[in-house]
Amino acid sequence: MPDAASPAPPPGRSPNPPGAARRSLRRLLQAWGVLRSLWIYRIGHRDRHRAMDALYRQFLAPGDLAFDIGSHVGDRIACFRRLGCRVVAVEPQPMLVSVLHGLHGRDAAVVLVDAAIGATEGRLDLHLNLSNPTVATGSRAFIAAADGAPRWEGQRWTETVAVPVTTLDALIARHGLPAFVKIDVEGLELDVLQGLHSAVPALSFEFTTIQPGIALSCIERCARIGSYRFNAALGESQTLAHPSWLDGKAMADWLRALPADANSGDVYARLDAR
Repeated sequence: MPDAASPAPPPGRSPNPPGAARRSLRRLLQAWGVLRSLWIYRIGHRDRHRAMDALYRQFLAPGDLAFDIGSHVGDRIACFRRLGCRVVAVEPQPMLVSVLHGLHGRDAAVVLVDAAIGATEGRLDLHLNLSNPTVATGSRAFIAAADGAPRWEGQRWTETVAVPVTTLDALIARHGLPAFVKIDVEGLELDVLQGLHSAVPALSFEFTTIQPGIALSCIERCARIGSYRFNAALGESQTLAHPSWLDGKAMADWLRALPADANSGDVYARLDAR
């Protein structure tokens, strides 16, 4: 019998329809995923923050402009601001966009762009992993590569949302040439670089061992844009793996030799000063 203060449901309908229950569960799962990311990337692991500052200080100085492509919960935004930089931060996930506006929306030195970045402007179907928002992706090939791969067990992309897409060229035309561009877009790194036709002083892009060919193609793309040399950091170590910067071939050879359980990391590229 329904509560006396509540209207009775229409005949034949449950007072708690399954669709509403599923929506509530999805919202709870998504909120948990965001809170988990905030703890991992923004709240815990202070030593990681110090290491991150030391890493990016090699590429950025106070007053420089940095692009953060795939901002997630904004740990790189926070780092770039600690270094005194201006930031253009790009994130397409609606819930994370709300989080970023809450964390950085009042900072005049941070421009938040609610979009994805790609080779051309348009629209993109973004696949959401509600319990692990850091791996949202616009690439079906990325999802297929993760299926059954070691260390990717249990990852599920259960919802899709259409988001606008802009390009690095468009961001540069609007905000100026950045000193550094960080790219972390789960399988669409090459698409992002295909929308860049100006050599920026330095950039990074994520690699994964489930899609090694994308990182190799990104190195080739960088070589077509400018005279770059390369380094890398494994996982979230925030430490460059090589004492000297490598040419494209040596960087590609190193990536090919990585074991599958290396899982992921970031390739760094900077213009050769010679």
